[in-house]
Amino acid sequence: MDSATDPGPWIRALRASHDRLTAIVNPLDADQLRARSYDSEWSIADVLSHLGSGAEIFLLNLNSGLAAGDPPSREDYQAIWDVWNELPPGEQAARGVAVNGSLVALVESLSPEQVAAFRVAMFGRTMDLAGLLRMRLSEHAVHTWDVAVALDPSARVSPDAVSLLIDGVGQMMPWMGKKAASPQVIAVTTTDPERAFTLDTGGVTLTAGTADASPSGSIDLTAEALLRLVYGRVDESAAASGEVRASNVDLAGLRAVFPGF
Repeated sequence: MDSATDPGPWIRALRASHDRLTAIVNPLDADQLRARSYDSEWSIADVLSHLGSGAEIFLLNLNSGLAAGDPPSREDYQAIWDVWNELPPGEQAARGVAVNGSLVALVESLSPEQVAAFRVAMFGRTMDLAGLLRMRLSEHAVHTWDVAVALDPSARVSPDAVSLLIDGVGQMMPWMGKKAASPQVIAVTTTDPERAFTLDTGGVTLTAGTADASPSGSIDLTAEALLRLVYGRVDESAAASGEVRASNVDLAGLRAVFPGF
């Protein structure tokens, strides 16, 4: 069974991401929780509130799938967000870590029969457990980086998460990308792990392999940097440091294609 359908690697990566975030957050004082995260509009506490409310929402969907019941409604989501938005920073942090831990622990406790039978309708599609965990890991690992890099500029998205998420990046294009003002076909080469993609910024697609037509530009970067690029988390320093090496590609224009979330 590969990682597309086997939830095991996703469970382990989600546990590692939770443990990483817990270790980062637990020592922080009130002033540090109010400090800005990588996202200029969110403090570290805001990120933890977002992850905490998200964990509650994923728990609703997880329990719905386990019980073969109706998925939660948008009104259910809004009620959760309203509660979290009113919490003080310290409680956002403490509860955020706690409810994330509850989500991971429940997933770890599932029997093989529950895993095999699991299906849930979410965001217009039916997902198995691996699909649900893919969605959660992509959010948790990247937002954990939002916190980590605010405290340590050398922080990177965890390698285990990158190795799982990188081959599904193309599936995120409909939600993450915006058509470029001056579209290009770009050859993309990554390391750690090694991959080759073709990025079309007109159709906003990322496909595995080399394009049939000659690309008009190229970028070479780590898979981790590509993941952050698509999630709107590569800034001007990436080219200056050599983290992203571009040929005939306007990185400012490319970042505009991926404004992030």
